[in-house]
Amino acid sequence: MAIAENRSPSEWQELDRQHYLHPFTDHKELGEKKSRIIARADGVYIYDVDGNKILDGMSGLWCVNAGYGRDELVEAAAAQLRELPYYNSFFQCAHPPSIELSHILGEVTQPHFSRVFYTGSGSESIDTMIRMVWRYWDLQGQPERKLIVARKNAYHGSTVAGASLGGMTPMHNQGGCLGNITHIEQPYWFGSDHSMSPDDYGLFAAKALEKKIDEVGADKIAAFVGEPIQGAGGVIVPPDTYWPEIQRICNEHGILLITDEVICGFGRLGEWFGADYYGIKPDLMTFAKGVTSGYLPLGGVMVGDRVTDVLVDKGGEFFHGFTYSGHPASCAVAIENIHILRREGLVERVRDDIGPYLQERWATLAEHPLVGETRMVGLMGALELVRDKSSLQRFAEDDGVGTICRDLLVSNGLVMRAVGDTIVTAPPLTLSHAEADELIEKAWKCLDLTQQSL
Repeated sequence: MAIAENRSPSEWQELDRQHYLHPFTDHKELGEKKSRIIARADGVYIYDVDGNKILDGMSGLWCVNAGYGRDELVEAAAAQLRELPYYNSFFQCAHPPSIELSHILGEVTQPHFSRVFYTGSGSESIDTMIRMVWRYWDLQGQPERKLIVARKNAYHGSTVAGASLGGMTPMHNQGGCLGNITHIEQPYWFGSDHSMSPDDYGLFAAKALEKKIDEVGADKIAAFVGEPIQGAGGVIVPPDTYWPEIQRICNEHGILLITDEVICGFGRLGEWFGADYYGIKPDLMTFAKGVTSGYLPLGGVMVGDRVTDVLVDKGGEFFHGFTYSGHPASCAVAIENIHILRREGLVERVRDDIGPYLQERWATLAEHPLVGETRMVGLMGALELVRDKSSLQRFAEDDGVGTICRDLLVSNGLVMRAVGDTIVTAPPLTLSHAEADELIEKAWKCLDLTQQSL
C-alpha cells in the first residue's frame, strides 16, 4: 500500500500539524489540541487510530447517505478505473458513465429536468448555476437582470461565488465577495421573537422576497436561491407556508427559482429532493454530496427546460466547464449509488420507517432542561440549547455551550455538529432502529454532561 501503516497516532497527528491545512479550521488551535485521525469506517460507524468506535451522526459531511463499507461502490469505481480512468467532456466528447448517469438523473428528478451540467463539488455547482442564470437573462435580452437573492445565514459553498451567495457574516468578513447578490431574512421561527405563529411567520419570511422586489424592481432580479432546509445554518426547517409563497412570488414576477439540493438531495428528507418534499418546481437544482454517498467527488446542476431551451437554442458556445466535469469513475459510482437507493428503497425507508422512528425519539430530547426546541425532517434534525426553557433565553455566545456539547458527544462516541448553540444531526439513511436508540441515548448523556459542566 502507498499509505504507511506503521505510524503511531502521535506521529500521524504531528505530520498533520506540520503539513495539512484543514477546511474551516483555526490551525494554531488545532496544532495545540491535535486532530482526531479517522482510520476506517463501516455501516454508520467510523473508527479512529486509537481504536475508538464512533457513531457518525453527520454522514461524514452530510453526504454518506448509503453508509460506509459499500463494496458495490468500490467495485464500480475500480471497474471504471480499469476501463477508462479519465477522459474529459470537452472537444465534443462524452463517455458511457456520464451519459448513463444523465439519463438516470432525469428519471429521479421532476419531469422538466432533462439536462445536467456536471461539476466536481457543491461549490462548483453554485458557481455554474450563477453563470447559467446570468447567461439565460442575457440571451433573453434582459442583461440588467443580474441580482440574485439568497438568505442570511445560508451556506452555498466556499468559493468566491459560493461564499458570496451564502449569507454567513464570518465568511464575508474575510473578503472577496461578488456584487449582484443580496440577502433576505431566513425562515427561522425559533430565532424570531415568537410573536407570530409558525405559519404566519413563514409567510412573513417569504414576503421578504417581495419586499426586495419592490425595493429594486423585478426587472433587476435574476433568481432566488435557497436550500429547502438550511443545513450548515443550523437545520433551519421553514414553516409549511414558506416555500409555496416563495414559489408564488417567483412565478408572479418571472424570477428563476433555484433550490440548493447539495444536502437535501438523494433521500435525506424522505423524498428524492427537497423540492419534492415541499412540492415546489425549481428552474435549476444544484447537487453534490449524496449523489455518490461521498465515495468520490461529484456535483452538478439539474437545468429545467425553461432554461435549457434558451441556452441550447440561442446560446451558442457556453464558455464554462471543468477538467473533471462528468469524471467517469465518479459517474460510475453515482450510478451504482442511485441503484442502491432504489434497490433497497432507502428514500422510502426514510419517509416511512427510520425517519418517523428517529423523529419520535429525537422529540424526547425536548424534555431535557437544556433543550428549547427539537426539529427533524427525514433524517436531518436539530436541537436548540437554551439557558432557560420557559423564556427560551439563549446562552451568551462567549460561553461556547454548543462547542462544549459537541466535544463531549465525540468523546462519548457520537458525531454531531454544533452551529453556535444548535446541535445538528444527519445520520446515514441506513441507520437501524437500534442505532437510532444508541444515538438518542448518547445525545441525552452528553446533554447531561454539558449541563454539569456549566
